[in-house]
Amino acid sequence: MVSKNNINKKRGFTIIEVVLVLAIAGLIFLMVFIAFPALQRAQRNTQRRDDYSMLVAAVNSYMSSNNGKLSNLLRKGTNTEDPHVLSAGRWINGTGEDPSGNAYELKAYSFNAWQTAGSPAPGDKLTGSIATCSKGEATDKAACESAGGTWNEGEAGSTGSQVFIIIKANCRSVDDNGDPQPATDDANRAFAVYGYIEGGGYFCQDSGAIGNKTETEATE
Repeated sequence: MVSKNNINKKRGFTIIEVVLVLAIAGLIFLMVFIAFPALQRAQRNTQRRDDYSMLVAAVNSYMSSNNGKLSNLLRKGTNTEDPHVLSAGRWINGTGEDPSGNAYELKAYSFNAWQTAGSPAPGDKLTGSIATCSKGEATDKAACESAGGTWNEGEAGSTGSQVFIIIKANCRSVDDNGDPQPATDDANRAFAVYGYIEGGGYFCQDSGAIGNKTETEATE
């Protein structure tokens, strides 16, 4: 005969089992919490690399349309050692914004001017007032608006991504931290695109002139 005490008797969860389930759930949540920002950063850096490669292609196209000359990208006038600030929207991705939604600061240097400036590395803070025009390379608000563009004064020290076009350079050198940096190159079509990678490190891609190594990237 079956005891009445065993009829419809159900076993519940013990406190140890409940604590164990909560601990596992908390561990999974913690892993997701830690990994998700890193995943987002990796996705943004993938887009940055695509933007930098797009810039290399744009400069190569410009060079092909100007008899292989890049000197027109450099600053004219009295302060030729200073970089020429270009419209990132025109040269990189049409918006002038990095994958975080902040501004790109695009500067063109000759290799000698870059060295004279102290061989600066790209950064995640904008260094100057990045006045840019959404149309063409206008250097003041009136000229920009007369060309049908929108003038953006920019803001010094705001968050963004610097990226450099360095003419007469390749990407065969590294800095003291082992990160890639431009090196001098006398080839007529030589240039390097040098950009910031979020989380640390730099991206450098050159034109591939005279068979130089075309891409070097720091390990994040």
